[in-house]
This record gives sequence, structure tokens and C-alpha cells, in this order.
Amino acid sequence: MYTIADGSTHGLADVETLLDALSAIEHGAIPEARGLFDPAAELVVTRAPGRLDVMGGIADYSGSLVLEMPIREAARVALQRSAERMLHIVSVGGRDTGRCSTFAMPLARFEADGRPITYGDARKYFQTDAARHWAAYAAGAFLVLMREREMRFNEGARVLVDSDVPEGKGVSSSAALEVAVMRAVAAAFDIPLTPRDLALLCQAVENRVVGAPCGVMDQMTSVLGRADHLLMLLCQPAEVQGLAAVPDALALWGLDCGLRHAVSGDAYGAVRVGAFMGYRIIADIAGLAVEPAGEDEPVRIVDPVYRGYLANVTPRMFEERFASHLPERMSGREFLDRYSGTTDHATRVDPELTYPVRVPTAHPIHEHDRTRAFAEILHEARGEDTLRRLGELMYLSHASYSACGLGSTGTDRLVDLVQSAGPQRGLFGAKITGGGSGGTVAVLGRRDARPAIEAVADTYQRETGYRPHLFSGSSPGAETFGHITLIPRAPG
Repeated sequence: MYTIADGSTHGLADVETLLDALSAIEHGAIPEARGLFDPAAELVVTRAPGRLDVMGGIADYSGSLVLEMPIREAARVALQRSAERMLHIVSVGGRDTGRCSTFAMPLARFEADGRPITYGDARKYFQTDAARHWAAYAAGAFLVLMREREMRFNEGARVLVDSDVPEGKGVSSSAALEVAVMRAVAAAFDIPLTPRDLALLCQAVENRVVGAPCGVMDQMTSVLGRADHLLMLLCQPAEVQGLAAVPDALALWGLDCGLRHAVSGDAYGAVRVGAFMGYRIIADIAGLAVEPAGEDEPVRIVDPVYRGYLANVTPRMFEERFASHLPERMSGREFLDRYSGTTDHATRVDPELTYPVRVPTAHPIHEHDRTRAFAEILHEARGEDTLRRLGELMYLSHASYSACGLGSTGTDRLVDLVQSAGPQRGLFGAKITGGGSGGTVAVLGRRDARPAIEAVADTYQRETGYRPHLFSGSSPGAETFGHITLIPRAPG
């Protein structure tokens, strides 16, 4: 049995349920974790939510403004230090799912000749065995802290992950896991981290250890999001512009199409590479100084004009000066022969592949402009006209995703159904979220339009046989939640 020595549940039912289960863990409340923790030692508990991408999406890696809302679903982590230099991780993946994964590894596995191993070696370790690939998102926190903060872990850790953020639905289950684990490690081992540093270190876990080329918006939202607010984040690289309250008359929902999404997928990677190829070509046209790439390193562009971010090119400048010079598609070999490489640290140009260039380059430039307009209009969202304008920006964003090749039959159909229901049913806009190619559609409507959302889900189920998961509601980010320290309750 445990009692709270520090911190608060913030009235969150999912946390209170977990604390009850931890107190009864040796009586089978979480059968998979029985024997995981020493009942006489303290535990640290953290929580980090998933996110609904309202505007911005994949433009984050090009420096766009993004608007993100933390969702109700979250990853919860209980962590206990252990004298044994081992990592023991149990993931129950939402205790109502019946799914459980376990992982164990000596921390010495992250060391060679007294130094932390390279990220490349860590990726190989986790990728060579599908059974342990999932553990990279959690165990990677230790290696990133060893490499980026020169941490030496003389003790190990026992970790329980309890997440109800659905995987593969485009609501950032990976970021929720990374943030909850990193926050717990920092609290348990007394590692001071600013919220921004926490998010950037978690992005490093996903980029460097997992090998998924995500931007930073997911981790920043999971850390700094506020319930029922949109985090306004300028991804240059992670500058919070403010929090915009969702007006009382409005609501945002997510509808999952049933087609799995992954930022490690080929389509997302090709579009990201194409955008960075476009920026490299623009730099050449603009006469910017370029330093050639070193071995396994990105090129460096001296860029006082756009400050290193494609999103800082205005739509008008792009169309007038650059668009006509960009190829629709370009082989990796031709690009590397002419331009050496890109500035992206998370991807590499494959000489054997051909990439789309012009449309992936145009997308973040126009999406940044659309997202800024959305944020400005949101502050005046009173009448139906402003709601229609917000919705139109979402539909334009969705169309731009499709032009990039990141649409899907499922998400397109959900957007069509929302558009058909329209303002007369209280629904004003919809768009695919995150990395696209499946996953979830974000929907904007009046707060009283829940019946219309349910009707959309009903129609989709009749047509496809799949009932969309409905994301509704919001919750605080990891920084607001902080951490809870649990200590064994004295007998009697």
C-alpha cells in the first residue's frame, strides 16, 4: 500500500485508478507487473497526454507554426530506482486491452569502453528484434540522457507503462510514452530539465534511438499542453507563442479512420526528404552559402534570410521566385550529385529512390500561412462566418496533405462526411492529422454538435465495417501534472 508523499492527481480519474492498482499490485490488480516493484521503496508516477493536431502537422519539421491540443488519453508511468543496473520495463498498453509487453536489459548494454554507445548502434539493437522494438521509446530516455547530459546511471530502474493512447491512430502515442518516461527518469534520478529541454530530449529518443523522423510538436504538446487550449508552437525549433483557449461555443474532436499511421512510414519519410531537398535547392537559387556535408552529417546552410526554415519563405515569394525552378520529382542520385545533401539530421537522401520535391516544398510554406490565419481568426470566433473561415482553412490543409501523397481513403471519406453534414449540423471543418497516410481526422464544430459527430461515425461504420474511435475531451500536459512521489504506507 502506498500514500502520496508529494504531488497531486489533479483530480484525473485515470491517475487515481492507477494509484489504486499500484497499492494492490501484489494482490493481482496488475497481474503482469506482480513482483516488478519493491513494496518497501518509493515510486515516482508521471503522466503525459497524446495530442490532436488541429493545424500545422507535418510542416513542423520545416519551422511552421502549429496548433495542437492535448487529448484526454494519456500514458502513465510508475518508476522505481533499483540497485541492480538493469532496466525492467512492463507495458500493459491500457489495462482494459489485455495486451502486455516486457523488456529487460542491463544498462551496460548502452556502454562501450566506458562511453555511451552511438545512436546508430542503439537503433540496430532495437530494430534487429521486433519483440523489443517498442522498448526503444522508453529505454531510449536513458541513452539520450547519457549522451546529451553526460549522465552516469549507477543504478537501474523498474518501469511500469500504462497507456490508453491508441497506437497507430495519429495522436502521438509515442510522444506520450517518451515524455512520461523521460519525466519519470528525471524526477527519480534528480535530473533538472526545463520543459523545452524535456521535449527536445524526447524528440531525440524518437529521431536518434527509434529512428522515426518526427518533428518536435508532439513532444512539446505532451509536455506543455493545457486542457481545452491549443498550444501555439513555432517550430524554430520549439518556441511557444502562447496558448489559445478553445472558445466555449466550439469543440474539437478526433475520428480515427481505422487505417494505421506511422511517422516511420515510407510516404511520410519521402515527403519530408522532398521538402528538405526543396529547401536545399532554394538556398542555391537564393545564393546562400553552403558548407558541404561531412561523413554521415547534414549540410549546413548559412541562412540569414530564412533562418534555416522553409516555412519562413512567404507563399508569394515561393510562387514568384522559386516554384518554377523546383522539379516535380528528382532522383536521389541526381540530387546528391548536384547538391551533396540536405540540412535534415533525421533523414538521408537515398540515391536509389526518386522523391517528390515541388509539392512537399510548397506544403509547409502555405501551411504556415494557413495556420497563422487560423490562429488570428480563432480569437474572433463568434459568429458562423468566422467558423466557416476556420473550417475552410482546415479543408485546404487536408487537400494539401493529399497533394503531397499523404491522404488515405479512410481519412478522405471522414472529411467528406463532415463536409456533407456541414454547418447546418454544426460541423465546420476537418483535416487529416499528424503524419497522414491514415490515422485520425480532426473535426471542428459547435459544442452541441456531438450528435452530428456520432452520425458521421455511424455512416462510416455502415460503409466500412469499422467504428471510428472518437477522441473527445482534453487534459493537462506533463509539466502541469508534474510527478507524484509514492511512499509505502506505514502499517496500521
